[in-house]
Amino acid sequence: MDIKYKKTNGLTDTPLSYCPGCSHGIVHKLVAETLEELGVLGETIAIASVGCSVFSYKFFNVDAVQAAHGRACAVATGVKRNLPDRIVFTYQGDGDLASIGIAETIHAANRKENITVIFINNCIYGMTGGQMAPTSLIGQKTTTSQTGRKSDVHGNPIHISEMFSQIEGVAYLERVSVCNPRQVRNAKKAIKKAFTYQMEKKGFTMIEVLSSCPVNWGMTPVDALKWIEEKMTPVFPLKVFKDLGDEKNV
Repeated sequence: MDIKYKKTNGLTDTPLSYCPGCSHGIVHKLVAETLEELGVLGETIAIASVGCSVFSYKFFNVDAVQAAHGRACAVATGVKRNLPDRIVFTYQGDGDLASIGIAETIHAANRKENITVIFINNCIYGMTGGQMAPTSLIGQKTTTSQTGRKSDVHGNPIHISEMFSQIEGVAYLERVSVCNPRQVRNAKKAIKKAFTYQMEKKGFTMIEVLSSCPVNWGMTPVDALKWIEEKMTPVFPLKVFKDLGDEKNV
């Protein structure tokens, strides 16, 4: 029989715990497929964060460590320094990385730790009930900004990729989306390049993924994907911010 498609061995058989329409499942699939295609499943260690992806250690078919809230890059640093030949990646949301974990992430990048960060940006706190996140958009209504985020009260959305592009230890940094099939393909290419650079010991790599949260946004899954394209992308443009393998982006 000619097999056209099969589930990647990079994922376990544990059912995903994410809400209907959430993009976490798509990104999990892309990461898992990439690790399998690179032939490093048996050499990879995942660092699970706190947030909607807190159970990611159950889903990725690799060794994994659960980190305290915001401390994923600190844990990844310890793992990588003790096991430098392993592929080490963190999987973090905007609350875990851009809020409580921002210091650990900045300093890991500045030290040029040879790890990969998969950063899921959905502009809201998903697991804890839809509070405003550091990346929430101006005017976006959340449970803690019920009349919309205001710059003079709450500050502006933090642009993580733009910020990290200024750090010398970053080898590769790209913002992608999973709002349509073309963007999903682009996201996989970026994820594969990030892991490849880690295998080549180039330094810190991070992929920011614009992702949907239909439940906390109060939208259907289809409308949530449109919202990524129409509202999030103008604020968080998709682009390569830094690539040591491409002189034009250094």
